Amino acid sequence: MTTSGPSDRPGGGTERQNWVERRREKIRAEIDRNRRGDYTVPTWVLALALILIVGGWLALIFLA
Repeated sequence: MTTSGPSDRPGGGTERQNWVERRREKIRAEIDRNRRGDYTVPTWVLALALILIVGGWLALIFLA
């Protein structure tokens, strides 16, 4: 019984290597941006902060 692995598919190893290289390049670019001070806060962090602020405000109103 044979299984199809990455080496059985033509170009499978190359696809993975290209993906790894693209990922590394994205990480390097992000680190460079952060070092220059061009970093941004992720959207999920901003959404979480907004939810916490509104939730705290509502808690003060309804529990006071």
